Amino acid sequence: MFNALKKTSLFARGALAAVLLIAPFSGYQRADAFTAANADTAMSSFVNTFYDASAKYFYTNSDHLIHSEHASGPNGGLYTDFWWEAQLWETVMDAYQRTGSSTYRTMIDDIYNGFNVKYPDMMLNDFNDDLGWWALACMRAYEITGTAEYRNRASFLFDQIWSDWDSTYGGGIWWKRDGTSPQKNMATNAPMIMTAIKLKNATGNADYLTKAQTMYTWIKSRLVSGSKVNDHVEGSGSGTVVDWDFTYNYGTFLGAALAMNQATGTSSYLVDAHTAAAYVIDKMTLSYSLMYEGENDSPGFKMVFVRNLNQLRIATGNASYLNFLQQNATQAFNHRRASDGIIDSDWTAPARSGYIQSIAAAAGASILQLVPADNYTGPIAGNGTYEAENARLYGINNESSQPGFTGRGYTGGWNTNSTRIVFNVNQNSTSTRTISFRYAAGAGNAGRYVKVNGTVLSNNLIFTSTGSWSSWNTVTLNVPLNTGYNSIEIGYDTAKGNNNYLNLDKMTGL
Repeated sequence: MFNALKKTSLFARGALAAVLLIAPFSGYQRADAFTAANADTAMSSFVNTFYDASAKYFYTNSDHLIHSEHASGPNGGLYTDFWWEAQLWETVMDAYQRTGSSTYRTMIDDIYNGFNVKYPDMMLNDFNDDLGWWALACMRAYEITGTAEYRNRASFLFDQIWSDWDSTYGGGIWWKRDGTSPQKNMATNAPMIMTAIKLKNATGNADYLTKAQTMYTWIKSRLVSGSKVNDHVEGSGSGTVVDWDFTYNYGTFLGAALAMNQATGTSSYLVDAHTAAAYVIDKMTLSYSLMYEGENDSPGFKMVFVRNLNQLRIATGNASYLNFLQQNATQAFNHRRASDGIIDSDWTAPARSGYIQSIAAAAGASILQLVPADNYTGPIAGNGTYEAENARLYGINNESSQPGFTGRGYTGGWNTNSTRIVFNVNQNSTSTRTISFRYAAGAGNAGRYVKVNGTVLSNNLIFTSTGSWSSWNTVTLNVPLNTGYNSIEIGYDTAKGNNNYLNLDKMTGL
């Protein structure tokens, strides 16, 4: 573990007095990051692997082959689809703004032109969130280059998307324009707020600010519950809110809140931004590193979050955000693939040997472009707390119905062969540590095997009955760990004597 700094408020630097009322997030550690050369390497590896300079477009996969897992882009899926290309375009902007390189400046224009060749009529896409990502990216390109075409395209897209605002559910823009999959979500509405503020700043047209305020009022009232940013509202009547947790929803909401604060000076928007940031840092991490959210679209979610968190860091001078971003950048770079230098979708574990999707690799490249380096390149151990619901789960679901859990919930009621939880653990030194599993065993004693780095450490670790599912206890185990990456697996196998239901809350002691 790193020597911990004195714990300070999340908003100790550059924040408003009202923001100071919010509690600090857990796990504040020394800022340990990467080198500028690492950032250069990460970006050049990404471009060398994924960019087709002749097509002026990014490949979907690192092997330049089409895989059915995600094949919705041009040329049968050979190239990235609509919203991926917008995010990858912004990765190039991330690199240009860090380096000022003429290569990346040229790529900004080239990628836009390449996209228009593949998608000559953007309005054939029925998804308003896809169009919105391009509107937002176009405004960023305009701010960087001053090229009017980017502003004009953003304005056109904004107007088209805005036309799908109506009074259903009290307001909001529909996710799709063709009436299928009827829902109104954060991913469509929050980026539009940021685009509106950028357009207002570029044109002086106050109508954009009015629309931004209208959209913000709606998402805050319908899709935000306390510190939780929900995914969407759907269904009949007043609608049902679906409370899926995705990091990009928090990222777009905090980005919208920051934009509103900067446009109006109203401090409550900044409070909203900090609250959303704190939720992810506290509840969607594994020992202070952003959690794995899945494949396909999901690796792009944390890229959206870190871009917007970085803007909040710059605006407020918040040292805790810098620390968090630097540790995550180092974690990502430490686990890059040796053969080609690209970063995978899980920043806490070594990259796989097979094909890697471009949006996953872009997320890792982007975070290294966004934050300043401090020249530390060792392992990132984090704060030693591993919420089970944020680990890699195989055949196990998350729940939150029983009281007393920490984090966002717990892994619930699993008792089937081959089900398992894998915690990716990174350590600064080789040692034996005493870990604790916090659990509930309301149906009586339960048993699970524990593996460390593939070796069975306990065939049947007993979790003594807690008497009810709302009562929690801990069981400890000594585990040998290596410097750098380790895996701790807890699973169910009747051949090892494992039995009964078990709710697992978290693992600590690291």
